[in-house]
Amino acid sequence: MRAVGYFHSPWPTEDGGPQRLQIALSGRGAIAGLALQAGERLHCVTRNTLMSTMTVLGAPGEVYLMQHSALRAQVGLATTACVEKIDPISLETIARSPRLAGGPMWPGGMAVHRNGELYLAYGRYLHRLNRNCQPIAQLQLPIAAPYNSFVVLDNGLIVTKNLSDAVAARLTVVNPDTVTRACDDVDCPEPSIARLSAMGNTVYVVGVRSIFRYHWSEARGALEFDSTWRFDYVGNTTQTYGWDVVLDGQHAWFMDNGKHRYQFRMVGAGVSATPNRLIRVSLTDADDHQILEVCGVRGGSVTNPPVFDLQRQMVVAYDSANCHLRAWRFDTTTRALEPLWHKQGFGCASHMVLYPETGELVTNDYRQFGEEVVVLDIETGAERGRVRTGGIMQGVVFPSVGWGRDVYWSSMGRLARVFVN
Repeated sequence: MRAVGYFHSPWPTEDGGPQRLQIALSGRGAIAGLALQAGERLHCVTRNTLMSTMTVLGAPGEVYLMQHSALRAQVGLATTACVEKIDPISLETIARSPRLAGGPMWPGGMAVHRNGELYLAYGRYLHRLNRNCQPIAQLQLPIAAPYNSFVVLDNGLIVTKNLSDAVAARLTVVNPDTVTRACDDVDCPEPSIARLSAMGNTVYVVGVRSIFRYHWSEARGALEFDSTWRFDYVGNTTQTYGWDVVLDGQHAWFMDNGKHRYQFRMVGAGVSATPNRLIRVSLTDADDHQILEVCGVRGGSVTNPPVFDLQRQMVVAYDSANCHLRAWRFDTTTRALEPLWHKQGFGCASHMVLYPETGELVTNDYRQFGEEVVVLDIETGAERGRVRTGGIMQGVVFPSVGWGRDVYWSSMGRLARVFVN
């Protein structure tokens, strides 16, 4: 997986990289997997947090945590964000930023840029910090709305957009060195809720009814809309918008029916009368696409992306509202999806972590009003390990790998380090 715009670490940004494959970047100091063996168990250490969104990794031993405020939003006040450098074992704070200007609340995003500094998008601001969490510069973004994270292109430019289900989304390109806009903003053809994804210098946008993309033009110094590649995944259906898209290098994978009423759990939070669906679109020909119901149960909904295993050519999708988790094998010749395993009553909703070398898929299972982190065998669905983190909210945000046989699990009001004994 390419991520040359990011710092040389196993997990410098959400989902591991801009393709959102949810795997550690190989050759960057990542451990191959949790490698759970017979007789070994998962354990965890936790701490309470203020709306934790994600952890990312810097140099060996460096772990950064992003948090934001929330209660102020309930009375119409601006919210703020905070970044901490934390101890990789105990999770205790080593360094903390001041409160960072934000605005309207929505979980933002953070990354370690290849220049070695931290960038954070929250509310309507983009912040630049050093790796001791001290602010260097900030940019107020053009629309008075929350911006839901960003991607870094291979050329180092940062691309972000506002969150919108009503007015057209607007892409803003930022020069990371000057923290100023690198070109004129670009208005998308429709609103967009999902976070951006990228591959090379191309940005992919899941709009509220279609998926489309923009290529960076070095000659023009601007993003250019690709009029030859767009797919209307809603069509004449009543499906609601799609979420973040996974780019496997050949195809785009995402799920729809993204509208829901999540407060502290996704279970039962669906609002559409229809099942949610898994969608595949070829990156070379948008007419080569496929749509498949995840489980066929009405009221299906998600708030996150599927997982695609490049090594095994497998895709894992889910219906968080109805607690279904399913896996298929993808035939690259026939484009057929062969069912492999199906878990019912499984409360997964978060972004995940995949260890391709060991075939371990780390996800969450919300049951009995509590969250558990579970390690599954991606080929069989068999459970290899499970631990209860103590969080009462069902996580819908971003885990990351750790520096050893561990993962960091963010679940809004709690951060857990899950590790092998």
